[in-house]
Amino acid sequence: MAEKEFVDSYLPYLLARASFSISSEFHAQVEAAGFTVSEWRILASLSGVKQRTVGELADIVLAKQPTVTKMVLRMADQGLVMRTACTQDKRQAWVSLTLKGKKRVTPLLKKAALHENQVMKLLGNADSALLKSILQKLIVKA
Repeated sequence: MAEKEFVDSYLPYLLARASFSISSEFHAQVEAAGFTVSEWRILASLSGVKQRTVGELADIVLAKQPTVTKMVLRMADQGLVMRTACTQDKRQAWVSLTLKGKKRVTPLLKKAALHENQVMKLLGNADSALLKSILQKLIVKA
């Protein structure tokens, strides 16, 4: 019997592979809508909240703060987001969705939810909830 390869049971690889497999199909829809994956993540992260700082966005979208700052400036020029100065800390800026940004991201949010539902059907409700719970524990620990 063949011995299992290291990567077949290495958790970081399995997580990365699962993320790539699940995300690739949806990312094609994101790009077809005219966004990069990072822009989509920023818009999705701003959906349902009043505002976030650039630092918060960088943490959520898994990118360096200077990179997110540049993307936010470009997205503000496109009218998708609005930057406002933080009165408590001049080094910070608040970012929020504009009406145009909301209109552009809403259809993608719906497609993302449908895509997630299709993927989670493979696991069933109980395993889907368990998987999310385990992943949230790993994220908090890291």
